[in-house]
Amino acid sequence: MTTTRANPLTRLFARGRRTVPARPVPGAALAEAVGLHVRLGQREVLSGIELTARAGEVLALVGPNGAGKSTLLGALAADLPAAAGEVRIDGRPVGDWSAPDLALRRSVLPQSAALSFPFPVEDVVRMGRAPWAGTPFADADEEAVAAAMTAAEVTEFAARPFSALSGGERARVALARVLAQRAPLLLLDEPTAALDLRHQELVLRICRERAAAGDAVVVVLHDLGLAAAHADRAAVLHDGRIAADGPPAEVFGDALLSRVYRQPVEVLPHPRTGAPLVVPVRAADDARIPRGLPS
Repeated sequence: MTTTRANPLTRLFARGRRTVPARPVPGAALAEAVGLHVRLGQREVLSGIELTARAGEVLALVGPNGAGKSTLLGALAADLPAAAGEVRIDGRPVGDWSAPDLALRRSVLPQSAALSFPFPVEDVVRMGRAPWAGTPFADADEEAVAAAMTAAEVTEFAARPFSALSGGERARVALARVLAQRAPLLLLDEPTAALDLRHQELVLRICRERAAAGDAVVVVLHDLGLAAAHADRAAVLHDGRIAADGPPAEVFGDALLSRVYRQPVEVLPHPRTGAPLVVPVRAADDARIPRGLPS
């Protein structure tokens, strides 16, 4: 029999009364950026962002290094403050939510997962259930943990210390923690970066399953092929602005991607599915690389 282990996070979230969110209506706006500007130090990293993540869809944030993808995800998570404009979660400004209430509504997977103590994998995943302490849904903790570990394929090393895992294994355990949290808005920052081909596809299938179940999934991706195959929408970021936002088949064009990435590409339809395939033009010389964004 599994024994539930008490931890300080559970005690913290159990304090006070919170409103448990209802399941979102399909198409409901679960996260919104309205005229969003974000500054890091003296530099404006995001400028005038307008973006909505809706229940039932996978939204991919793509773009070159330094475009502002992770910053935008951090702002949507309420981890980074807005210099101007506003971020809303579940229809309310993020500042109106307490941290425990926010944790019931959105879960966040950062780029890297690090822990100072050698917690067993199962305990790391169980940390995702802390926001539900003191609510009627706390009774589902063990089932949620087991289901999340099965989905992320980490059950076999449940007893191993997190610090003893490979980078890809840690990434999957971190994803399992997010899944166990069962928040209706999932914010995932490069969840496939450390993974092999099989587990990249596994993670994106999980994203699709969560969207099909009614959640909103926002995922930062570098692999345009994964975004094209699995995302309902893609927001292409460039220099802190959104250069395009829409279904990948509509926004992944040769001209736009070549300019944004400063690398000539061809976009071809997959011979079976029709999803866009982005292929670098490797023989091109520098003179063919488009400059600036399309007007």
